[in-house]
Amino acid sequence: MKKIFVINGSHPFAHSGGKFNETLFRNTITNFESLDRFEVKSTQVGDEYDPEEEVEKFKWADLIIYHTPIWWFQLPFGFKNYIDVVFTAGHQNGIYTSDGRSRSNPAINYGTGGLMHGKKYILTTSWNAPRTAFTLENEFFDQRSVDDGVMFGFHKMNAFAGLELLATHHFHDMEKNADVPEELRNYNAFLNQVIGELSLI
Repeated sequence: MKKIFVINGSHPFAHSGGKFNETLFRNTITNFESLDRFEVKSTQVGDEYDPEEEVEKFKWADLIIYHTPIWWFQLPFGFKNYIDVVFTAGHQNGIYTSDGRSRSNPAINYGTGGLMHGKKYILTTSWNAPRTAFTLENEFFDQRSVDDGVMFGFHKMNAFAGLELLATHHFHDMEKNADVPEELRNYNAFLNQVIGELSLI
């Protein structure tokens, strides 16, 4: 039985109520729980949590699914705090042992001290920015994708801990031009594909 850990990185702040990511979070849990070959645990970073219990969820999981909006081209501050606190609690406790280098040759092997090898992760992000802001010449992101641009550091963080990227799914123009039912249909198709891939692993 595959073990799935779902994290909702959204939390209410100012004009952002986090409703879309809450919907994604619940949808993901429901999809996996409806199948008898998956066991699911979850966390909402806006709720109280015990860092040691969160570390155990990472250690337990075969697949971690992160859902997050993007605020000012970064993670929400509550999600960033969650990662800082939980990954620090996971130092030499299942998440990472060191940065991977040795004092005898500190120039090499940086980023190889992760302890979560064999585990995979999925990232979804939601944006006010339209897709074309990333793809069209002379638009804001200089034709650099979400994964190779704003979320590059997030992916490296997971690689540092030993996690392997399984897939990403990004939602665009969610404030001014969102078709939420269509976005959810597309996301469910994405999840079905992921579930099929997990069945082969």
